[in-house]
Amino acid sequence: MFKLLIIEDDESLFHEIKERLAQWSYDVYGIQDFEKVIEEFTQIKPDLVVIDIQLPKYDGFHWCRIIRSHSNVPIIFLSSRDHPTDMVMSMQLGADDYIQKPFHFDVLIAKIQAVLRRVYNYNTDQIQLKTWCGATIDYEKNSVTNELGTIELTKNETYILRQLIDHKNKIVSREELIHSLWEDERFISDNTLTVNVNRLRKRLDEIGLGQYIETKVGQGYMAKEGSPS
Repeated sequence: MFKLLIIEDDESLFHEIKERLAQWSYDVYGIQDFEKVIEEFTQIKPDLVVIDIQLPKYDGFHWCRIIRSHSNVPIIFLSSRDHPTDMVMSMQLGADDYIQKPFHFDVLIAKIQAVLRRVYNYNTDQIQLKTWCGATIDYEKNSVTNELGTIELTKNETYILRQLIDHKNKIVSREELIHSLWEDERFISDNTLTVNVNRLRKRLDEIGLGQYIETKVGQGYMAKEGSPS
């Protein structure tokens, strides 16, 4: 399990980042005292650092310089500023990537995985197992297993389930699902999405999980987290 240090003073954003990354089995840490960043960094010994530029007391550039004087750990900058000089400065200080706020969490995760893969020769494709509502989902085998048995899904059904679980307890719009499927070159239409979700729910019903995929009329779909009885 990789340890990630998120140096971000926006608590709500930090907790959302932590929640999303935890779904990918990353061990995520934050900063308790922004005047003692390097002390906490040294104690945690993270495998990767994500750092905001605008921070209390000292900015992210300052802490990047200090971290670089101690370690070659990969660093990804976050910034709500749109000055090209910020990106140039980040790269000159030895950052591995730069992400502009606001960002899509899929982009952040993809960039983190790309850096880990490059630096540690890490194959993110090995992360294929996910637990949800007491079941184990094998993304490679397109299967869902719990005490009631195992069901096999199509690739589209697995992809849709994965998108919903990655955003569990939150509504994922039909447009987001269709867009992500199109980007993945699965070329799914609005009507095909409805068919796939309905079929996915029926398959999940076979092992008592269909109730945990909800349709939000006029909004989209949501995967709830629960403990089936």
